[in-house]
Amino acid sequence: MDYSVEELKKLAEEEGFTNAGQLNIKALVFMPEVREMCSADKCHAYGKNWRCPPACGSLEESAALAAQYSFGMIVQTVGKMEDEYDYETIERAGAEHASSFISLMRKLKAKYPDVLGMGAGTCRRCKKCTYPDAPCRFPEDSYSSMEAYGLWVSKVCELSGVPYNYGKNTIAYTSCFLLK
Repeated sequence: MDYSVEELKKLAEEEGFTNAGQLNIKALVFMPEVREMCSADKCHAYGKNWRCPPACGSLEESAALAAQYSFGMIVQTVGKMEDEYDYETIERAGAEHASSFISLMRKLKAKYPDVLGMGAGTCRRCKKCTYPDAPCRFPEDSYSSMEAYGLWVSKVCELSGVPYNYGKNTIAYTSCFLLK
């Protein structure tokens, strides 16, 4: 299936993303070192979320799943902070990115049912994940992060010709969608 990069970029823009660009599929290198960083649990989701390690599956399973796709888009939300301690902007940009991500994923799934979305950070669909006590309440809206897949996000951006760093006092949330 042919995809119009411009059409997909326009959809991303309409959903509120700051930037969007085509993902270089060859940039998807699944690195154990990145996946291992999840176990440090800095985001407090390791072993507490269906879409984070170890519940999200092995690195090999992630790579095999992604190998089924031939096209991808990177989407970003960039927040401009007053200073490096502007946690309100960091939180707001993250929440906006997650909301835009879920909304765009729904629209893409309506047109391309086999879309695979990889978010920024842990799945934020629910305030508290049901893991491990009950099944995911919203499997159609849940998502694993690019890092949970073992992807070095800045390197994926670099190899795709999409900026990752937007300068001093900015925060950029980066996600991607893969299409067959």
